[in-house]
Amino acid sequence: MSHRNMKIKNIYPYKDLKRNDGGIRTYETKDGIKFPSVTSILSETQPEEKKMGLEKWKKRVGAKEAARIKRDASKVGTSMHKYLENYLLDRGYVDDTRIGRIARPMAKEIIKKGLVDLEELWGSEVHLYYPGLYAGTTDVVGIYKGKPAIVDFKQTNRPKQESWVMDYKLQLAAYAMAHNILFDTKISTGIILMCSRDRYFQKFELNEKDYWYICCKWMTRVAEFYGD
Repeated sequence: MSHRNMKIKNIYPYKDLKRNDGGIRTYETKDGIKFPSVTSILSETQPEEKKMGLEKWKKRVGAKEAARIKRDASKVGTSMHKYLENYLLDRGYVDDTRIGRIARPMAKEIIKKGLVDLEELWGSEVHLYYPGLYAGTTDVVGIYKGKPAIVDFKQTNRPKQESWVMDYKLQLAAYAMAHNILFDTKISTGIILMCSRDRYFQKFELNEKDYWYICCKWMTRVAEFYGD
């Protein structure tokens, strides 16, 4: 894969949380405190029109085929993330399965067109939590184009429009808020690096101008999840 130009800096004492995937995904601290995951909150508070759209799609393709597509996408995403994580940490990784052969070219596109602008890596696969509210895992924390940023990798079966990635931006805001409260940082930039199976690369940004607006939208979803 491409040559790495970024620096690795272990600035913050990131700690792993225990992930529980049964039912609603949760993360647990060493003190036994559990938090719902960011993705679970987003899933449980989906707007009705999005839920209806998913149901229509399931009916159109059939429940069995919908489950296969979802399962396949999840496996490709996991393999792509492993390629990218190992690249960032300068470790070798090979997945010679059918899934791996799909994921590797996607990871290479993200490296070539997206990670080239990552100047510093503070952490990879970083577990974060906002006390009392939620937790999750972000793919990258570091300096992107001169700014402290949260970076997430996404695979997709087809290219996305800007209006389709709002939940991904809410994820970025959630992780930035958690990092800021845990480590007294001021991260207000988020980057989504996305690639489709036909190697179409896209980058979406949560910029400083929209940060607080997106944070408010995220906290509204959190309040809805808790029934407030």
